Amino acid sequence: MTRNPFSHIDQRVGDLDSGVRFYGALLPEIGFPRDLGGRAFRVWTTPADEGPAQPWFGITEERDHVANSSRIAFWVESRDEVKRIAELVRQAGALHVSGPKEMPSYSPSYYALFFEDPWGNPLEVLHWTD
Repeated sequence: MTRNPFSHIDQRVGDLDSGVRFYGALLPEIGFPRDLGGRAFRVWTTPADEGPAQPWFGITEERDHVANSSRIAFWVESRDEVKRIAELVRQAGALHVSGPKEMPSYSPSYYALFFEDPWGNPLEVLHWTD
């Protein structure tokens, strides 16, 4: 049986309200449409069945959070989706937006958008076929 071993991401942000606005704009567009709410911890899930195998992305406020260089990358269905997400993250307040652009040093078909959330956490949205 093939399974995806990914469970979740627990991201830290400097302000939960601002994080909900930023990630609330981004996450539904890349496959996490279900906003489960929460006051101290906010979670978005995939449309999969309920249970422990359901992937999710959560944010928690940590006022003194310092971003590091670990990048979270999300695959989307097409280059057009990468372009659409680029406009969305710019409007949502992303920092240091680079791309979308081809990344031939990664792979001949690798097309990506690199950016940071408002607290400097590195993110990527990509389409890659080989």
